[in-house]
Amino acid sequence: MTRVRPAQGMSRSALGLLLSRRFGPLFACQFLSAFNDNAVRNALVLMIAYRADAASQLSAQLMIPLAAGIFTLPFFLCSATAGQIADESDKAWLIRLIKLLEIPVMLAAAGGVLAGSETTLLALLFAMGIEAAFFGPLKYAILPDLLAPEELLLGNALVEAGTFAAILLGTIAGMLIATEHGSEAVALVIVTVALAALAASGGIPPTSPATQRSRPRWNLVTTTGRVIRETAAEPVPFRLILGISWFWLAGAIYLSQFPSYVRFILGAEEAVVTLFLTLFSLGIALGSLLCNRLLGGRASARWAPWGALGIALFSIDFWLASPNPAAARDLISLGAFLGEPAHWRILADLFGIAAAGGVFVVPLYALLQATTRREHRARAIAANNIINSAAMVISSLATIALIAAGVSVPGLFLVTGSATLGVALLFWRNLSILSYLRQ
Repeated sequence: MTRVRPAQGMSRSALGLLLSRRFGPLFACQFLSAFNDNAVRNALVLMIAYRADAASQLSAQLMIPLAAGIFTLPFFLCSATAGQIADESDKAWLIRLIKLLEIPVMLAAAGGVLAGSETTLLALLFAMGIEAAFFGPLKYAILPDLLAPEELLLGNALVEAGTFAAILLGTIAGMLIATEHGSEAVALVIVTVALAALAASGGIPPTSPATQRSRPRWNLVTTTGRVIRETAAEPVPFRLILGISWFWLAGAIYLSQFPSYVRFILGAEEAVVTLFLTLFSLGIALGSLLCNRLLGGRASARWAPWGALGIALFSIDFWLASPNPAAARDLISLGAFLGEPAHWRILADLFGIAAAGGVFVVPLYALLQATTRREHRARAIAANNIINSAAMVISSLATIALIAAGVSVPGLFLVTGSATLGVALLFWRNLSILSYLRQ
């Protein structure tokens, strides 16, 4: 068995796919996993940002991208071996094993939250990154086995929308850290969600191995180099990976700097960080589903340059709309923030950046899955994760260097938008190669 065929007459609507046994358990599992990753990470980020006074502002701005880099580094180290194992195994069984191993990690994270230990949580972010690195090739490589070709774009749109909805809800859960008995609430939530993800993984239909089993390659450097070389030899998938990597590089800059931007530029309370994440997540979800509608369910890259152009223009206007850093004073409330008309321009730009990002990245994922051979698909996804992770680590290091050199957070957004103009031009030049997928 290589694919779970859709039942006759089954709806190809988003709701129909979500309710199907072919896709629903996988969606729930990856949603809950992303939720927990972000609940722990954002609890740590808010502990750093809102325990910092004006004198330690620079330290907070450096620690936040460091946390993102620690979580991302295992993707670079482990993805190649993870892709090999995924291609040679029943992907559903592997997902269940990973979710089982996640339980003790989340129990330890709950202990770190209760103790208020930033050091413990930073160490556990690395362990969570290892698990996510092994899960990543599975959740994308299994989609063509579970879905019909005409459902692939919609499936990717739902996964992308669900991921950012999980980021939003995980952030809200992390925000509980600032409330009375918040540590206890966060600890309870992350353990409960880990158990729910394990339960959801049990419903994912089994798949057959895509290729014959060989000895796992644990020399991470050699294996990583081999997987990247194999993928780079195929021009279309490699161009798609580079585009996806730019999306995550830009997204990492925004997501890592929202707390600092709200705290130190706008001078606003934690609730405004939640508002930013809400708009960003809704924008990605809307852009992802809009892309499926624009393309009529057909995997095509023709809207990708327009998505990149949207990211660029909205990013530049975000910089133009940003005020000077807030003077030292009491933080303004969410209501006071929304009462300022100038802030609505910032929110509109933020939503536009996210929606354009959804339009840009979703068809690239679908095309990557569909243009790679089944026996090599998980390794291609692994190569994508490696290059994505390298891009995000570079993003973290560049962010630290630019901030240390005196570049403001709004200045980071200007640099990101200006560079994305070049990405849009490159995609227009390559559109003839990436224009459509013959199904």
